[in-house]
Amino acid sequence: MEVDEIGFYNRILDYQNILFLCHRNADPDAIGSAYTLAQAFGGIVGIVDGCNRVAKMLINELEIEIVNNPDPGDYDFTVVVDTSTQVQLNEIKLGKYAVVDHHSTCSLKDNAEFFLYRNASSTAEIVFNILECMEAPLMRKPGISLIAGIITDTGNFKYATPQSFRVLARIIEKCGVEYGEVIDILSSTPQDISMRIATLKAAMRANIHRIDNIIIATSIISSFGGSAAGVLTHIGADVSYVGSKKDGIIRISGRARRSGIDAGVNMGKIMEEVSEHYNGTGGGHDGAAGLDVIGEDIQDVLDKCVGVTLKILKNTPAGRN
Repeated sequence: MEVDEIGFYNRILDYQNILFLCHRNADPDAIGSAYTLAQAFGGIVGIVDGCNRVAKMLINELEIEIVNNPDPGDYDFTVVVDTSTQVQLNEIKLGKYAVVDHHSTCSLKDNAEFFLYRNASSTAEIVFNILECMEAPLMRKPGISLIAGIITDTGNFKYATPQSFRVLARIIEKCGVEYGEVIDILSSTPQDISMRIATLKAAMRANIHRIDNIIIATSIISSFGGSAAGVLTHIGADVSYVGSKKDGIIRISGRARRSGIDAGVNMGKIMEEVSEHYNGTGGGHDGAAGLDVIGEDIQDVLDKCVGVTLKILKNTPAGRN
């Protein structure tokens, strides 16, 4: 059942010993949102299969207590935060749960006791609106975590909406944290040398597809696909897909610049469509998404992603310019 912010607040009050669960390789939006909810309602922050380097920095900076790979059976209720599909939770089996999410597609809400979904640039924006409906105070550490979540999930505001800026302003006013302080925290995150090597390899191995003024780049590497896809769009591609495979699972990370989105590309919907073709799972945002499928041929899946993208671009006026 879908609820609004007040409905979510009223229903959560029926539970104690709550697990606020983040997706695998959790990012600052997931960690910050889960942490803020745990602080507001009481509960534990859980992560699946670790978190990314920026989220690790945020956890250390704010001294956030987390549980790795928790068992939802140990808790009265689970709130799955910033997560759209079951595959993002690996093998964790959910009992009674709710969902708070903002992705363009979200199959996980189908079996939830209740869910709060908003078409927002970040889950942090939704969580802040919950606090405002509660008329709850926003303390310093949760404020920092929400600001970090908004900054990172909007790609440093490349994908931000007017609502993103309004929420950011209200968070700063309410918790008294300076914007520059959060920027300093995020910019202090060290770059992993393995990630730097992986992104360089992705660029060297890239295949280029062009339709008029739109460039699509694809590549295959062993890890750091999301970071590599982001680099490919940063250095010239309008749309990028980077594939990798581990333990028989093919994972594709996709990114789109504003030019690609304006031309009609919605990465979340593309990833969902392609994943269904292979009986896998996929989804995400307009500009950033991913999929997981079981298979052997990474190139075949990449070609399918490109094919769907080209079809979209050929059928939209912006893509034909």
